[in-house]
This record gives sequence, structure tokens and C-alpha cells, in this order.
Amino acid sequence: MTKPAKTAKPKKPYPEFPLFPHATKRWAKKIRGKMNYFGPWDNPDAAVAKYLSERDRLQAGLPPAGVTPADTRLTMRELVNQFLNSKRRLMENAELSARMHHDYYGNCETVLDLLGRDTLVESLKAEDFETLRASLSKGVGLVTLGNRIRLTRVLFKFGYDADLIDTPVRFGPGFKTPAKKLLRADRQSRPVRMFQADELRQIVDKADPILTAMVLLGINCGFGQTDCSSLPQSAVDLERGWITFPRPKTAVMRRCPLWPETVEAVRVAIAKRSKAKRDEFAGRAFLTRCGVPFVRSGSVGSVIDGVAQQFRKLLVDLELAGNRRAFYALRHTFETIGGASRDQIATSYIMGHAPHSSDMTAVDRESIEDDRLQAVANHVRGWLWPDTITKPPRKPRTTKKTPAQEPEAV
Repeated sequence: MTKPAKTAKPKKPYPEFPLFPHATKRWAKKIRGKMNYFGPWDNPDAAVAKYLSERDRLQAGLPPAGVTPADTRLTMRELVNQFLNSKRRLMENAELSARMHHDYYGNCETVLDLLGRDTLVESLKAEDFETLRASLSKGVGLVTLGNRIRLTRVLFKFGYDADLIDTPVRFGPGFKTPAKKLLRADRQSRPVRMFQADELRQIVDKADPILTAMVLLGINCGFGQTDCSSLPQSAVDLERGWITFPRPKTAVMRRCPLWPETVEAVRVAIAKRSKAKRDEFAGRAFLTRCGVPFVRSGSVGSVIDGVAQQFRKLLVDLELAGNRRAFYALRHTFETIGGASRDQIATSYIMGHAPHSSDMTAVDRESIEDDRLQAVANHVRGWLWPDTITKPPRKPRTTKKTPAQEPEAV
């Protein structure tokens, strides 16, 4: 299904025209931080006449003549529209990921349906947010509920920060994220999100060449789907067996030693890579058969995750699906097994964890010796393929020499 073509915005009738064409197909102007609309695109003369008649009152902070103050108050629909427009601009400037924009969009749609599109923001009370929380919790776990509450709070904070409402919204004591104790108990009650070594060997043996390379990067380096999809060829040194690449999610630099099996798999995958559909994709290490990244934006800010889709299908074929395990469980597995190497600092460095601002030792640390990173990678490889563990050569036994006796003098 092809997307409908966007309607081209009209140009201003003359350079000094005081209004601009808004995406809602109306002439608009922002006054005192609030967007005001003055008429449809096809009648600019009437729109500018309306603007000139209302300009002084709007600049004074008063509603237009004949409009009651209640008509100018912010509705949920207007708040969401301005919020999503702001986030879309951040996404277009590469300051916000498409996945995060999609999460904002979906949560706003849910909140609008529950609170009402024409509800005045200033009319919302604590009991409204208690009711909203109860609705947001239906059919989802505690982690998802917490995410929904946080995204909703971000929406209303934007309204205050953008000067759309005069005072911060008071949510009341009932609109809080689940307690950390409940989140820990919930996590402990769920199956472990990691793979066993024998399961991973089945996955590697069954996967196609490109998926094999990405799976090995997942368990060798703790890569997620976006890491694999965004990996540039320039970051991969197959001759020396290293990847130096900042993690897309955190922009934290990571340096990963590659196993011989991973080097060979990545080499094969790059050789089989399809031709890039656009020049901007040409430097990627992995592309789909259509020549586009595996993880990319879809319609209305949605995210298409080809890595997760292919991995899920493989798990079903191997009868390994379930227990909430997906491609990202490879990262959980690397963290768990790599941590057993007793060098958590090196493990976190490979994974690209962002240090907490209060952890000054991590903030001040500029690099880690390659030997430590290699030791972590070797530990995980030895867990996955025990036969690859190399023991240090035994030193030859030495016998204590006794000094030679001199012959007796005659």
C-alpha cells in the first residue's frame, strides 16, 4: 500500500505576508508562545484581515473579541499536537530516535482516548490521573505500566516548559510508577532472559549467513538489533579482529575483541550483502535483500525490526521460542557470562554501558587495556564452545642438580 502524497504548502502571497502555512491547511502565527489560526490556505486575504483585527488583543494576552476565555484554554488535543510536533523536529534533526518517537506517539494516542481529546488540561484533577493509571495498567506488566506513566508525565511537563499552561500539572499521590520492590519481585517471578550454551550452538548452526554474523556479534560483543543494523564497515577491523564503535543508544564508545568464528561470519555476511538502495546505507555492514537497514522507520514513526523478526522465526523453527526471549536476550547472556570473568569493568566497556554521572571512576576512565577486554571475550567463548579453551602449556619439570664431586687428590 503506497502512502498518500503530502499536500504541498502554498507560498506566501507576498514577502511581507505576516502568516505562515500550517500543516493543518490554515494560515497561522505564533503569538505569546501560542499558535493561532486565521483561516484556510485558499483565502489568504480573509486570513490576514482576521489576523489584523485580532492582533492587538492576542499580543496583550487577551482572547479575540467575541471569544470567551474558556475557548482559548489548552485542550488535550492541542497539547498532544504541539508535543508530537516538537518531538518530530527532534527526530528529523537526529536528536531523537524513531523508536522513541513511536513510543511517544502511541502513548499520546492512548492518553487522548482515556482522558478525552477536548478535555481542558487545567481541568484535570488527581482523581482523573488515578483513573488514568488504572486504565493504563490493564493487560500490561509493571515495567510497561511504569514506562507509560513516565511518558505521560513527560507530556504534561512539556506543556508547562513550553509555556502552554501557567502552572505544573498536579498528578496527585496515586499517579506514580510501581515501587522498585514490586519491580524486583516481578522480575524474579519471570523466566530468566538468557540462552544456554547448547541452545546458542543450535541457533548458530541453523541461522543463515547474515543472521549468524549478527547472532555472534550479540553473544561475542553484547550487540542488540540496532547495534547490528547501524554497524558501519569502517568500524570493523577483520584483520586484527576488533570492532571500535560507539553504541547508538548511548553514544558511549565500545571496543570489542572478535572471536575467530565471528570474524569469519562477518566476512561472509559482508561479502553476501545486497547493494545499498540509497547512498546513505552504503557504508552499513549489514543490509536486507532490498538494500535497506534491518532496523528502520516505518509509517507514523513505527519501527521495522528485521533482525528481531528473523530471529523470532528461527527460534520457532528450533522450538526455542518463549520465556520472553528474543534477540536482545543475547545481550543479557553476554552480560551474565561475561560478568563471571570477574572483570565487570571490562564487560561493561564492551557492552557500551553509560556510566552514572555519580560514578566518577567510570566518568574519568579514558580507556581499558585490550588484554582485559580479550580476557572477557575468551571467557564467554570458552563457555559457548568449551573445546576452544586453551590451557597454558605446562612448564617442564626441573630436577635439582647436585654439584659434581671433584675427584679425590692422590
